[in-house]
Amino acid sequence: MRSEDVAQYLQEHPEFFEEQAELMSGIYVPHPHGGRAIPIAERQIVALREKNKMLEEKLRELVRFGEDNDAIGEKVHRLSLALLGAKDFATGVQSLYFHLREDFAVPHVALRVWGRPLPAGADAAEAAPVADELRHRAESMGAPQCGPAAGSPFLAWFGEAQEHIRSVALIPLGETRTLGLLALGSEDPQRFFPEMGTLYLRRIGELAAGALSART
Repeated sequence: MRSEDVAQYLQEHPEFFEEQAELMSGIYVPHPHGGRAIPIAERQIVALREKNKMLEEKLRELVRFGEDNDAIGEKVHRLSLALLGAKDFATGVQSLYFHLREDFAVPHVALRVWGRPLPAGADAAEAAPVADELRHRAESMGAPQCGPAAGSPFLAWFGEAQEHIRSVALIPLGETRTLGLLALGSEDPQRFFPEMGTLYLRRIGELAAGALSART
């Protein structure tokens, strides 16, 4: 008889365990972690303990994710208030840079805005001409993109820091029409990676686009 046949029989006849309770108490099986043999009932207890431990670890992981998301949400909220309170374009940009650096620990930020005249006080870098090819690439993204910095055509926007940057996040600004691009850079090659979630990056982009376009 094959082991599959025994398993199928036990599944189809659960009353076997009640009818043969004495037999079951006398069956010994190897301990899952080696060593002595243990009763099959004890083996089930060990299995349940291990399953419970796995569930507890999964729960702790979910709690950590929830706490991390709450912390990020609070940072986005502070950024939102700062952008709403900005009296002009220059103040809005300064607030954006400050919160990305201090709250989100992004060491390098580059911003370009196009398609409309910038008001007085706009930094020369933000108003610098952007090549048509780069504008087309930004306009075709549709969503934030993350990955290695090597080979990125936007790397030059970071100026002298570009040689130290190993990963970047590129956030197009605008929904119906792209009005600019926000680029984030890090020396950590794993800070911005292709498979990472971009929900909060998208929200930051939407906030930046709304605040800055309203002040140009």
